[in-house]
Amino acid sequence: MNERRYHVYFMSNRSRSVLYIGVTNHVERPVWEHRTGIGSAFVKKYRAHHLAYVEEYARADEAIAREKELKGWKRVRKNALVAEANPTWIDLMPMNDPHSASS
Repeated sequence: MNERRYHVYFMSNRSRSVLYIGVTNHVERPVWEHRTGIGSAFVKKYRAHHLAYVEEYARADEAIAREKELKGWKRVRKNALVAEANPTWIDLMPMNDPHSASS
């Protein structure tokens, strides 16, 4: 049986001046969409194409609640959360098309 997982994720730009927070049940899909211009207008405008942070949850309501909580945080606190898990803010997902990967 395939267990569904939900993710809260942060997208950032190269200069780390922008953070976009989203929630999904398939993190590869929105990252690919954001990078190809299909996703959020905000991400497209500010070129937030780097996956900087991800949290995983077993239930959708938990992920949605966490997304809302994180969106309420001040920027300095969000930056600290990312830096704790990803100190160099590397892109956590290499560029690829999720439709070409077998899952």
